[in-house]
Amino acid sequence: MELIHSGKVRDVYADGEDLILVATDRVSVYDAVLPALIPDKGKLLTQLSLWWFEQLADVVPNHVISADDVPAEFAGRAIRCKRLEMVPVECIARGYLAGLGLREYETRRSVSGVSLPEGLVEGSKLPEPIFTPTTKAEVGHDEFITFNDVVAKVGADTANELKRITLEIYRRGAEIGAEHGIIVADTKIELGWSSEGSLVLADEVLTSDSSRFWPADSWRPGGPQHAFDKQFVRDWAASTGWNKKPPAPEVPDEIVEATRARYIEVYERLTGNTWS
Repeated sequence: MELIHSGKVRDVYADGEDLILVATDRVSVYDAVLPALIPDKGKLLTQLSLWWFEQLADVVPNHVISADDVPAEFAGRAIRCKRLEMVPVECIARGYLAGLGLREYETRRSVSGVSLPEGLVEGSKLPEPIFTPTTKAEVGHDEFITFNDVVAKVGADTANELKRITLEIYRRGAEIGAEHGIIVADTKIELGWSSEGSLVLADEVLTSDSSRFWPADSWRPGGPQHAFDKQFVRDWAASTGWNKKPPAPEVPDEIVEATRARYIEVYERLTGNTWS
């Protein structure tokens, strides 16, 4: 196999016509990789994604060829998948106001050009889920773009499909999450074109790295929510006074353990499986 890309969290290998996508235990916040590993994180992301790929199979095809036909050293954290031409847009759906969406709302009373009512606060539920695409920056931060910007990039037909698929994945995820006492506040997905020209779901889906998960029984609009996702370690990093530029701060053992515990809890609550 040939290593063709090493990202902040994932490594991608070429194996003939296939790709081997490996989720490591690295964690990144504010575009910087923290020096500590989160034990089992890569396996948790991979196994939760595989579970969601099955739940969403009737919504959109996915890139998975096999989760078993991978090198032994990557067992549990790797997927053999199809090569795709990735869509040059980050596809995001939001059902609640948080993170960069909150910041955009506070400035413009809209997110990605979608107007929102006055009076919303951090954690507010939106009137309906919205499609809030961003750029896919090679360097630096992604920026919000409007639906018309997406049309300009990929054409109207593809833009409409991206919006439809993203919102349907969010709605399905939010519905399943609600059955298990989990609010899915927002989620980001990756889509690509297959060799036949159809849109295919790729990378990860509805994980603690790509979504905000909140316990429904403690949801209170007006401030930060208890996070079963990467927001917990992101908030910790910000609280240290770090300037959000490399090198990232050392991570205390208790933050590593608390992060791992959150990833495990949401995996177990959603799938009904016990992590071991």
